[in-house]
Amino acid sequence: MRASDRLPIARVDDVDPRADHVLGLGAELAQGFHDDRQAALRLLVRVVRLDADGSGPGDVDVTPVPHGAAIPDRVGVGRDRGYGGARHVPSIPWVEALRAIEGWGAGTAAAGVALVDAVVATHGPSDAELPWASVTKLLTGLAILVALEEGTVDLDEPAGPPGGSTLRHLLAHASGLPIDGEEPIAEPGRRRIYSNTGIELAARLLEQRAEMPFADYFAQAVVEPLGLSGRLDGSPAHGYRGQLGDLLAVGCELLQPTLVAPETLGEATTVQFPGLDGVLPGLGRMEPNDWGLTFELRDAKSPHWTGSRNSERTFGHFGASGTFLWVDPDAGVACGVLTDRRFGDWAKEAWPAFSDAVLAEVA
Repeated sequence: MRASDRLPIARVDDVDPRADHVLGLGAELAQGFHDDRQAALRLLVRVVRLDADGSGPGDVDVTPVPHGAAIPDRVGVGRDRGYGGARHVPSIPWVEALRAIEGWGAGTAAAGVALVDAVVATHGPSDAELPWASVTKLLTGLAILVALEEGTVDLDEPAGPPGGSTLRHLLAHASGLPIDGEEPIAEPGRRRIYSNTGIELAARLLEQRAEMPFADYFAQAVVEPLGLSGRLDGSPAHGYRGQLGDLLAVGCELLQPTLVAPETLGEATTVQFPGLDGVLPGLGRMEPNDWGLTFELRDAKSPHWTGSRNSERTFGHFGASGTFLWVDPDAGVACGVLTDRRFGDWAKEAWPAFSDAVLAEVA
């Protein structure tokens, strides 16, 4: 994608072969109302997911690459959702756990739960536009994954401080850069040092390769195809502002990716540079402090801002503005919260219990 082209990112659409299968599941439901609530909800999600003609996102074939999960060589290529993002399924009041946000002491708080392609419950003002702080990194990460599939950038090309740092190091907080500042405080690949600057330099590299402002690429690669209403206002590391619906649309996307191939997201949510120790901001030193490509990985970290019911495969991010989004692929659940109360001890106590309560009801 280059400034001279200014064309939307191309996407691949295939006919979803599951339409007949969904109809078959509907018949089974009619015959078996004894099925538990979870099965019924998942069927509803599948039915809502399809367009009127039974079509949906297709698949992209990929070939293996040396770095674990496959990243397509060049796909060009996010796949068009076609249906305008995740749909909200109304009148499902049973996620009572969301009411806990009323006791968090925030002036504004909104929370929601999503399964694949469907928001199943929300609580609070869903139209409130709030700063996402570091949850922005998930959106920036998605934009860079699109660029990887296009071939605009490469994970292992030099980027960041001299001495061996690459784009992969920048995205995985392993470049040796401090939280803010371009003077390294460690050698690349030696410590996990959380760095806003690293993410900003990664976005700058994409901007140079694409020959267009990063905010424009970000909009074309992520905001527009996901139907988000917010905007990137400032740093690619922490500058997005948006509504709860945006947050949950991203959660749905991460449960079942359409912008990039599942293998690409799988690489991004796999630990990069295993074994690196470091500080998880606000929660202390972790040994190891596992991270993916902008995605923080729960693994066996303790303490953690997600719950004890979250699987070790859970990934996501939280922000200093009192926001978070986690995605638990084992449970098939995404949960997001926006507040106007800055992260602090209250969040370290409230968020894990909140997450456990959500999973107890949904998963």
